[in-house]
Amino acid sequence: MKRTRSALLSLLALLTLLCLAACGAGEDLWKDAIHKTDATVGTGSTEVTVEVAAGDSEIAITLRTDKTILGDALLAEGLITGEDGPYGLYVKTVNGIFADYDTDGTYWALYIDGKYAVSGVDTTPIEAGRTYRLSRDKG
Repeated sequence: MKRTRSALLSLLALLTLLCLAACGAGEDLWKDAIHKTDATVGTGSTEVTVEVAAGDSEIAITLRTDKTILGDALLAEGLITGEDGPYGLYVKTVNGIFADYDTDGTYWALYIDGKYAVSGVDTTPIEAGRTYRLSRDKG
């Protein structure tokens, strides 16, 4: 009986630690974020919403730009970084938040008005009034 009770208490302690680590990991994603709350950036004549979602948090950034391609506007405002790959710009950070499929299975997914985009940020034209979402997803 004592062994069973001890084993259960040990298991409960382990589960508690795992839960705390998982909860804390979501908050740590945002520790290097440029914007931690909704913001407005840029000065151009075209206005779109860029949602950034990572972990359990998300913000909306109003982007004002004269650029015609989403990736160009996001790069110009320092909202994304990445590297050129065989399929175009491979986005590594959004709003200062890192994702890398090779290290942890995460990547930045692009959605346009709620639908998964069939183009990358470096080929997606900007259209006024649209909502672009960059979501840190896990493959």
